[in-house]
Amino acid sequence: MQPTLRVMASLLVLLTVGGCRREPDAGAAPKAALPEVAPNALRSLQDFAAIESPAERSKALFLEASRVLLHPRCANCHPSGDVPLQGMDGQPHYPPVVRGPEDKGAVGLECTSCHQDRNLAHARVPGAPNWHLAPKEMAWVGKSPRHICEQMKDPARNGGKTLAQIVEHNAHDELVAWGWKPGADRVPAPGTQEQFGAIIAAWVETGAECPNEEARP
Repeated sequence: MQPTLRVMASLLVLLTVGGCRREPDAGAAPKAALPEVAPNALRSLQDFAAIESPAERSKALFLEASRVLLHPRCANCHPSGDVPLQGMDGQPHYPPVVRGPEDKGAVGLECTSCHQDRNLAHARVPGAPNWHLAPKEMAWVGKSPRHICEQMKDPARNGGKTLAQIVEHNAHDELVAWGWKPGADRVPAPGTQEQFGAIIAAWVETGAECPNEEARP
């Protein structure tokens, strides 16, 4: 066998037996792995401390927040159409209703015709103060976490709110709070409103960065 052919044969054996080994990039920082949590729980802020880059930590925090934002208890009131959704599978509201001119139902069939400022246990009708649909520009159903993130930062699509007001809204608004106390046999949003508000606040404090388009919680 010619020397060149012997060298090629030796290389082929090495590749077949050992495979190609790529040396790690010395300049690349390893990504911190977040702990697994139950579907009904949220990670603590301490879990994100291992992410050294504030920008990457901010993105991870918003992905965690999106587990609440995209949960049916929240997303059902943020539809892209004119009909509110209900149930864990996002079925159209029954009986049939529409958002109306002010997102509070059609004239004569406003949301508050049935929904009071609290849950009605015997009738199984959910309720909270100021019950209404989110405006269409705040639609979340079918949107990626990145889309929702950019939307939440945009005063033209978030009701004219500053980031500080976004934090306050998510941490203390009574209608938002309903997501964790939905009544009847409805599955609440993950974690608690206190935890969720703290995550949103930490997201803002780390620069309110948005995750990549393909990123999912």
